[in-house]
Amino acid sequence: MDLSLQGVSVTAGGRKLVEEITLEAQQGRFVGLVGPNGSGKSTTLRAAYHVLKPSAGAVLVDGRPVESMAPRVRARAIAAVAQESHAEFDFTVSEAVAMGRQPHHGLLDRITAGDRKVCEAALAQVGLTHLADRGVLTLSGGERQRVLIARALAQQPRILVLDEPTNHLDIRHQLEILTLARESGLTVLAALHDLNLAAAMCDTVYVLGDGRLVASGTPEQVLTPRLLADVFGVHAHVVRHPGTGRPQLLFELLDSQKDRHA
Repeated sequence: MDLSLQGVSVTAGGRKLVEEITLEAQQGRFVGLVGPNGSGKSTTLRAAYHVLKPSAGAVLVDGRPVESMAPRVRARAIAAVAQESHAEFDFTVSEAVAMGRQPHHGLLDRITAGDRKVCEAALAQVGLTHLADRGVLTLSGGERQRVLIARALAQQPRILVLDEPTNHLDIRHQLEILTLARESGLTVLAALHDLNLAAAMCDTVYVLGDGRLVASGTPEQVLTPRLLADVFGVHAHVVRHPGTGRPQLLFELLDSQKDRHA
């Protein structure tokens, strides 16, 4: 499935949080959304998975407006892992992941043997099989994050929306989770804080600044010293990863205002 935002704006309290965002995430592609804190990444994603209703523009799945889709149909198309998610009850890991199966059943339907197999496979994908019977509240932040990703995978969506999915994860699990998403065959739209992870994983990168789209393209096209100085206020040296050939960034503070225009 393709996901597209067409001229999306979101207004709250009389203030535009994001304005006229247009982006495309095509079937099977990994699309990254990057920008400084407060640039509108999370707001854009919340509009994409219909937690926030745009004040203007449209969110489309295969050309169909998301707002026209029944909630259960939408949940079978799009799964989201939000940046902030708090567990109020001490479900086991298995129980939490099984919640991802709800869009595939009626409200009172029981979990089937087939559902359990899907959930077990999702836990195995994120490396948490050994914690299946543990309470979620006993887990570390990184383990909880992987539970949320497993729950999204158990939902069996066609589109995966991830808001800072590597929060709380060590470097090994950061790479494993993003590689899993990249190789899943799903359409992935992810807000990423780490620009080197974005450079390593994304097919396309969209850059936000002050709620507006600043640039888009491949990591090589977008993550340039000039743009990083203008948008992030840092001086960046771009080098090639010796294994993948993808750009990697080395950062330092700007020495002076002239560096913004180098």
